[in-house]
Amino acid sequence: MTKFSDLALDPRVLTAVSEAGYETPTPIQAQAIPEALKGRDVLGIAQTGTGKTASFVLPMITLLGQGRARARMPRSLVLAPTRELAAQVAENFETYAKHTKLTKALLIGGVSFGEQDKLIDRGVDVLIATPGRLLDHFERGKLLLTGVQIMVVDEADRMLDMGFIPDIERIFQLTPFTRQTLFFSATMAPEIERITNTFLTNPAKVEVARQASASETIEQQLISFTPTRKDRSFTEKRAVLRAIIRAEGEACTNAIIFCNRKMDVDVVAKSLKQHGFNASPIHGDLDQSVRTKTLDGFRDGTVHLLVASDVAARGLDIPAVSHVFNFDVPSHPEDYIHRIGRTGRAGRLGKAYTISVPSDAKYLAAIQSLIKRDIPAGVMPEGLELAGEGADRPREERAEKPTRSRGGRDRSARDRAPRMEDRTSEMPMEPVAEVAAVAPAQAPAREEPRREDRREDRREDRREPRRERNEDRVEPRRDDREPRRDDRRDYRREDRGPSVVGMGDHVPDFILRSFRLPDPTPDDTEEEPSTGTEG
Repeated sequence: MTKFSDLALDPRVLTAVSEAGYETPTPIQAQAIPEALKGRDVLGIAQTGTGKTASFVLPMITLLGQGRARARMPRSLVLAPTRELAAQVAENFETYAKHTKLTKALLIGGVSFGEQDKLIDRGVDVLIATPGRLLDHFERGKLLLTGVQIMVVDEADRMLDMGFIPDIERIFQLTPFTRQTLFFSATMAPEIERITNTFLTNPAKVEVARQASASETIEQQLISFTPTRKDRSFTEKRAVLRAIIRAEGEACTNAIIFCNRKMDVDVVAKSLKQHGFNASPIHGDLDQSVRTKTLDGFRDGTVHLLVASDVAARGLDIPAVSHVFNFDVPSHPEDYIHRIGRTGRAGRLGKAYTISVPSDAKYLAAIQSLIKRDIPAGVMPEGLELAGEGADRPREERAEKPTRSRGGRDRSARDRAPRMEDRTSEMPMEPVAEVAAVAPAQAPAREEPRREDRREDRREDRREPRRERNEDRVEPRRDDREPRRDDRRDYRREDRGPSVVGMGDHVPDFILRSFRLPDPTPDDTEEEPSTGTEG
């Protein structure tokens, strides 16, 4: 069996690897390291959790052992899709390069440009960055990529999912054509294959596992259920998740819970906290300091459940994750592999649960088609009633659950204000009778002027000074002008007299006329009948 000592690595690197407790390389490391040390381009395809990071970190340290970096011109470049993955690569360099004098810089979002500029100005051997922040420094004129000797693209398929492919192509064009390129990905989408054919020169293809295959050390289970109502699907899924975690008991030492949307991450984490679980959220909208603090707490055990979006599906190198829960079935089948790959790492056993509803059928079919197998069906936890929110809580607690008023405040049954009927029955009746008796005796309130009258008053008040100002005008005011619309309206209202019902006395004459034909007489029986048009 191949050991690290059999590889042509720098003795200082071998010492650091031995101190880290590693003796035998993984399959991807055993095949990629020798090709990289020869100076060839490498195209590595391996499932997540197989040690791809060390596959390029160890040969890079060895190849960069000779030489010196210049200001603003890094000697090597490592591109990672997320801040967490970039931070993990930086930690690996610190671990394996501690016996060398190589310098590094980490360029990620959430950190001030000033501190990063100082590191670049000193000159770094290894520059680790996310594509967006790297281009920000380049466009500000603080960075030159013409001195890059080795370029690494890690998790290239994740770069494709996050829309970084145009940035990757631009960065490739900014680096020298003579660079050595190490390209690693878990899957080979057509777009990834196009980039490798464009920017890699006769690469050594290293594929140690079938693309997008799950590790055999992971026990997968599918928990399918039908919500009682469509609008309660999200609520009942949270109840199922809590029931599964409780059913696992002490076997669930820690777990990562994946959601498809950032807003769902916050809701699920808050729900778990309210039910007594030690959970914290992590997603791309959080500040970098909060994300780092949360990850550190998950690593040292102070955080038991980590609720995450797919930003954490890559780059979390935590070997002892016992469980992974897919609260949402991923819409991209490759994400399923990366999610469950957070457990069962380094030969350990792990469990991966996926909660699904009938609407997830097409996503499940795509996942099972990708992994070439059906996900084994699990059993719903016993005693779970999907009757509504809080269905897995004791019945006594549900009875005392506060109700939400229309204004948004929670009110319990004992603190609820009495209804109107109750308040009316408690009011003393004598004062009410007295008020009713006194009310008719009170003087009627002064009638407020109508809106039209107030408007006319204001108009007249405004016209008075205006007439005084225009006394010296040559053209006299016309008295025979047509009254304004408001004046006509007031005239009709005040002077038209009592209202008339119907036509009144003004009935047209033609209505009073009779059109009845006269009866014929014997004398004019042979005359033509009247047409009724006579006056």
